[in-house]
Amino acid sequence: MAHHAHRLKRKRQADKRHARNVATKSRIKTLSKKLKASFGAANAEETEALLREVTSVIAKAAKRGILHKRAAARRISRLMRARNAAVK
Repeated sequence: MAHHAHRLKRKRQADKRHARNVATKSRIKTLSKKLKASFGAANAEETEALLREVTSVIAKAAKRGILHKRAAARRISRLMRARNAAVK
């Protein structure tokens, strides 16, 4: 445990950032699962809306440094490929 005030503050900041990052990653995973489940459904508009939302959340996570930019691009690419395969 830190004893200096500046180390205690740094720990508080790190904990706050960690909680935010975990929440964002969890949201990405949840939305991705919802999107994959909606591929079989008949409602194409809902699937497209979910796809836009997931790609937006992933891109914002990459912009903020929560995900690496190439990891984000890979995830978006895989979701697009899965959507295209489901459409065919």
